[in-house]
Amino acid sequence: MDTDKQLVMTADKAARQLELSVSTLAKMRLSGTGPDYCKLGRRVVYRAEDLEAWVKANRYRSTSEYCDRQR
Repeated sequence: MDTDKQLVMTADKAARQLELSVSTLAKMRLSGTGPDYCKLGRRVVYRAEDLEAWVKANRYRSTSEYCDRQR
């Protein structure tokens, strides 16, 4: 394992990286609209590759494209 890279990050750090509030990230977890996460005991953690995949999956070219995907 690469020691320079963290395997997981806390919800707080993930929220900062995504420039979201921790509560927004928690609401997204509850509704299933946010990035994939892991539960380690009681801890919620995120993997960097899951955050990146979620950002890539939520790319849009116009607001109408966004609305069409939400239906």
